[in-house]
Amino acid sequence: MTWLRALPHMLREDLWTVARDPLPRTRWLGRLPHGHVVLFAVLMAWLSMAQFQEPVRPGTAQEPVPLIGLVVLEALAVQLALTRPIPAWWLSTAMLLVTALSVDYRLAPYVLYPWNYGQIALHTVVLFLLALRVRPRITAEALILTLLVGLVTSALATRPHANGLGEASVSFATAVVVGAALRGRRVARTRLVEQEELTAEERARRTLLEERNRIARELHDVVAHHMSVISIQAQVAPHLVENPSEELKENLAGIRHNAVEALAELRRVLGVLRSEDALADGARHAPQPTLDRLDELVGSVRGTGIEVLIEVTGERRPLPPGVELSAFRIVQEALSNVMRHAPGAGARVELGYQRRGLTVRIINTPPDRPAPPSPGAGHGLLGMRERAAMLGGELTTGPRPDGGYEVTAVLPAHDPAPPAAATQTAATETAEDPV
Repeated sequence: MTWLRALPHMLREDLWTVARDPLPRTRWLGRLPHGHVVLFAVLMAWLSMAQFQEPVRPGTAQEPVPLIGLVVLEALAVQLALTRPIPAWWLSTAMLLVTALSVDYRLAPYVLYPWNYGQIALHTVVLFLLALRVRPRITAEALILTLLVGLVTSALATRPHANGLGEASVSFATAVVVGAALRGRRVARTRLVEQEELTAEERARRTLLEERNRIARELHDVVAHHMSVISIQAQVAPHLVENPSEELKENLAGIRHNAVEALAELRRVLGVLRSEDALADGARHAPQPTLDRLDELVGSVRGTGIEVLIEVTGERRPLPPGVELSAFRIVQEALSNVMRHAPGAGARVELGYQRRGLTVRIINTPPDRPAPPSPGAGHGLLGMRERAAMLGGELTTGPRPDGGYEVTAVLPAHDPAPPAAATQTAATETAEDPV
C-alpha cells in the first residue's frame, strides 16, 4: 500500500534529527530548573539500580559496572531531553532495549520486566518533554516505537518474568497525552496572540482609512465651492467687458464647461466616499465650519461646565478654507478629548497667526477626578495628525509637567511652489490638451 511505502521516509523525516529544540518560555516550564531535572534523574537511576540488585538466579554473578553505565546513560537522556528531545528519546529507548537484554538472565521471575519502575519513570519524562515540543504525529510515532521495543524485548526473554509492559504503556501514554495537550494549548494561545495583533493592525488601518474618508468628504465642500465660484465668474465675465472678442467668449465658455464637469465628478467622488449612515447622508450638504465659528464651538463647550479661554496673537485674517477647516476640527477634537478624558479641567485655546501659517495650541489643566472608562479606541489624535499632515504641517501632543495635556498644530497657510520642471511639464500637457 502507498502509506506503507511512505512510512520509512516519514519516520526518517520525523525522528532522524539532532536539531536543538529548547523548552518553550512559558510561565512555569521555561523556568524549570535543570538542576531539579538532574536530581530527579539521579533518584530514578538509583531506584532502577536498586531494583536490579534484587535476588538473582542462583549461580549468576553480579555485574554492577556495566549496569551502572547503562542506567547513567538513561538518566543523562532525561537531561538531554531539555534541549534535544528527539536524540534524547533515541538514547533512552536504546538504553531500555540494551538494559532489558542484559539483565534478562539475571532477574528473578517475580521482578518486573522488561523495565522496572525507575526506567519507566525516566522514559516517561523523556516522552513528556518530547511531546511538549514536537507535533502529535511525531510523539505518537515515538510512543509506538517504544512499545514495539518492549514487545520485542519481552518476546526475546529467556524465561517468564512479571510483565511490566502494561504499567509502562499507561505511564508512557499518559505522558504523551498530557504533553501533547499542553503543547496544543500553547500553540493555540500563540496563534490567538498573533491573530489579536493582526486584528489590531487591521483595526488601526481601517480607522485610518475611515478618518481619511471623513476628511476627504469635508474637503469636498471646500473644493466644490471654489469650482462653483470659477463657473459663475466665467459665466459673468463676458458681461463685464465691452465688446468681448469671440476668442475670449470661447475661452470663458470652456472654463465654465470644465468647472461644471469638475463639479459633477466631485459629486461622484463624494458618493463613493460617503458613509451609509443617515447622519452623514443628511449632513453632507451642510457648509463646512471655519474659525469664524470658533466662538460658537467654545460657547457649547462652556455650556457643559468647562472653563475655556481663547487667546489670539498676530493679525487675524482669512486663511485658505482647508486650513480654516482643519484648524476648527483640531480645536473641536481637542476640546472633546478634554471633556472625555479630563473631567473638571479647564482649557485654553491659543491661535497664533504668522505670515506663513497658523499655530493652534490647546492646553488643559489636570483633571480634578478620575476619568470614566472609555468605551473604545477613538480617532481623535489620528484625525488631528492626518489633518496636519494633509496640509504639510506638524502636530505634537503629550502630557505637561503640571499633569495637564497639550496639543499643538502648525498649519502652513500656503502650499509650497512646485518645481520649475514640474510646472513647465504641467503647462505643456495643458496646452496640448484639446479640451
